[in-house]
Amino acid sequence: MRSSTERRFVSGPAGRIECAVDRPEGAPRGAALIAHPHPLYGGTLDNKVVQTLARALGELGYETWRPNFRGIGQSEGAYDEGRGEVDDLAAVLQAMPEGTPVLAGFSFGAAMQVRLAQRVKSERLVLVGVAVSSFETPPAPEGTLVIHGELDETVPLQAVLDWARPQELPVVVAPGAEHFFHRKLHLLRNIVVASWR
Repeated sequence: MRSSTERRFVSGPAGRIECAVDRPEGAPRGAALIAHPHPLYGGTLDNKVVQTLARALGELGYETWRPNFRGIGQSEGAYDEGRGEVDDLAAVLQAMPEGTPVLAGFSFGAAMQVRLAQRVKSERLVLVGVAVSSFETPPAPEGTLVIHGELDETVPLQAVLDWARPQELPVVVAPGAEHFFHRKLHLLRNIVVASWR
């Protein structure tokens, strides 16, 4: 957590939602909502992949919002198997600056963002290790950036390719990376930043 990170609380359907908010240097070009991995398996807004996404999107000029899903950290409520979690993300969007947001997520959070994208218009989706083998994940909007580790054992690369193929959705494969991008976070950051240029 950076010293400049601000903690904010948003009213959600199951109570308050804790958020970490980081502002870019200079005037923001927009805002990004970033969702963390599975809350029952240690996922929080402080996850390293989520922080890397926030840093990359901040570098690109976005104000970044990282909520804790219900029941995690200081967020109220209890895990709702992916139903209420999408409602939580929608509630945070209402509190964010107006405009078309970037939706980003890792693993469980990436699957929830694809569901949210069916409800709201987004500038772009950024999905890392999207949990298509564990959660029903609808098709993603055209232009979605999908990044997956070559050696991911939690969500097999083949499962993501099978999900992406009917959509003709490209998948960026990070060589040598596993699910949590240990020692490959720099590669993840570089892929995100380069995709905007």
